[in-house]
Amino acid sequence: GESELVVVSYDALHSGADLSNEIAKAYAQGWGVIAVSDVPGFVQARDSLLICAHKLAHLPQETLKTLEDEKSLYNAGWSHGKEKLGDKPDFAKGSFYFNPISDLPGTAEDREKYPLSYPLNVWPEDDIPQLEPAAKNLGKVMHECCIDLAGHIDKYASSKIASYDPKLMEDAMRITDKAKGRLLYYFPFVDTEGKSNSESWIGWHNDSGFLTALAGDIYVDDETGKIIECPDKDAGLYVVNRNGQEVKVDIPKNCMAIQLGECTQIITGGALTATPHYVRGAKVKNVARISCPCFIDTAPTFKLTMPPGSDVDAIYQSSDKVPPLRKRWTEDGMSFGDFLGKTFEQYYEHVKR
Repeated sequence: GESELVVVSYDALHSGADLSNEIAKAYAQGWGVIAVSDVPGFVQARDSLLICAHKLAHLPQETLKTLEDEKSLYNAGWSHGKEKLGDKPDFAKGSFYFNPISDLPGTAEDREKYPLSYPLNVWPEDDIPQLEPAAKNLGKVMHECCIDLAGHIDKYASSKIASYDPKLMEDAMRITDKAKGRLLYYFPFVDTEGKSNSESWIGWHNDSGFLTALAGDIYVDDETGKIIECPDKDAGLYVVNRNGQEVKVDIPKNCMAIQLGECTQIITGGALTATPHYVRGAKVKNVARISCPCFIDTAPTFKLTMPPGSDVDAIYQSSDKVPPLRKRWTEDGMSFGDFLGKTFEQYYEHVKR
């Protein structure tokens, strides 16, 4: 049957109330997303950061160039047209990547060995000095909510799987210094090829990490930067429900939301599963969309091990909209870093088809 968005209050999340029904409804049967209402400081933190994206995306090209980080393959700072959808460079959106938890993540050795996982932040200090504090503030709020949620995921997984390590997720989320915020500016829609694929700003994908916090979105007039109501009722976030139907997810303005990634699917033995989703733009001239997901992950050396005795087929369940997990998580205990590398390759092939 048709489920709706699962919403829990921050108080219930933070107080350790029993949320096993909500966890099951969202992450075992539902849309793979939970909205959290009334998180202290969230709305103000979100609004302060998102509006910076308009100014950022319209800085002079030579300034934006100084905010690029080529050696991390643009995993920090400004990225526009550097990422590919299949073989084509993606100019539909500009991204500003940052680590809100740490300016110096990992050890010197980690940073040397895993430059893509541990890039150093690049901030537009002169042009938009307010961006750095706003980004760190929003990221911190989101990280703390993810730690709270991870405790509930642990409880749920423990109730389903006797061999599950009862503090696994919460400990991993608490100690991590690997978080990636992605402040996104989706440029106004330009219909160049007239084919249906061009209507989505980000193609179908599962989040491949652990937890993804979503800050909701705003729409602006691309010329003036003025915030407007979304002029296209079909624009926004879509997920595939468990029956394979595409449904639109409207996150209430007073909520942040948290999506589940495939690593959580693996370490919970498939008790909880990630769902494919994509973002569709507003098909209206001169309207841009701004959002900021934040990916809270572990160190790349973290071993993706299923709970002893769990059923590998339960872990491998996935939609045909994304490359099969069995081709990417190819051995029990595979490192998170290797899994990401393999996932990246498989998506590239999947989109090219």
